[in-house]
Parts: sequence; C-alpha cells; structure tokens
Amino acid sequence: MVVEHFKEGAVPEVYRRFRERGRLMPDGLKYVSSWIDTDLKVCFQIMETDDASLFPRWTENWDDLMDFEIAPVRTSAEIAALVERG
Repeated sequence: MVVEHFKEGAVPEVYRRFRERGRLMPDGLKYVSSWIDTDLKVCFQIMETDDASLFPRWTENWDDLMDFEIAPVRTSAEIAALVERG
C-alpha cells in the first residue's frame, strides 16, 4: 500500500502531470486502485509488484509534489491461509 501526502498547493499540478504523462510507473509496477481523502491531502493507493526496488524509480517522478509511505501488505485471506499453515 502506498500513502501519498500531497504537498501544500500541489493537487492541481499532480492532476496536470497525471493527465499529460500518466502514472510514470516502471514496467513491473502495477496500479490497482486508489482513494483520496475528502480534504485532498492524502491518497491511499494499492499497487502490485514482485520487485520492491521499483518503488523508488516511480516515486522520484512525483516526490516534488508529494511525500510517500510504502507499506508491504497482504490480503486478509492470504494472512488467514498463512496462519492456518502454522
């Protein structure tokens, strides 16, 4: 999961860049879905990859407009299966 914290006043530029250039993600990093808080300050984003080293290559395209938190997560079903296996 990626949590993006928009820098003060950056939201219009974020959406302009996205419209003009897309997500700017390297091959192997897949966007799944996202949600933005109603104050337009934080975006919660689900991404998929087998290579965590791709995240810095992606975030460097946006770090002038936002700060990032990246947390590896699994679905509840995946965790349940791991716990059952013991």
